[in-house]
Amino acid sequence: MKYSTKLSDTIHLLVFLCLAEGNRMTSARIAESVKTNPAYIRQLMSALKRGGLITSERGQANAALTRKADQITMLDIYRAVEGEKPLLHLDIHTNPECGVGINIQLAIGDFYREVQDAAEQKMQEITLKDIIEHYYEKAGTA
Repeated sequence: MKYSTKLSDTIHLLVFLCLAEGNRMTSARIAESVKTNPAYIRQLMSALKRGGLITSERGQANAALTRKADQITMLDIYRAVEGEKPLLHLDIHTNPECGVGINIQLAIGDFYREVQDAAEQKMQEITLKDIIEHYYEKAGTA
């Protein structure tokens, strides 16, 4: 099973932009740091632009945040790149002829919603500035 790394890659991209503020950053340069391809970075940047978190011009290496890092939450970033996709996913392909298979997803669905709500609340409390400050703490001890 493949897990999405869009959120961590997007946070990486945003921190990279913040640390390089004032310098022109190409998608190729950011992709080098994320260890991916420039097209993927452009895709993430496009989602961030649609989400109102960055400004950028096609073909120009001048992306910038639309607001200060302390005003952008992890939930804002998640919503920009993942939309309303839940963190946990029910398996809807279980055997409908099995009593457990047909009902287990209904049984755990409410608990998944509780987990989603709690995660979103915590993500709303964490700002890009918090992540950058924590980055500096980790970089100082590395």
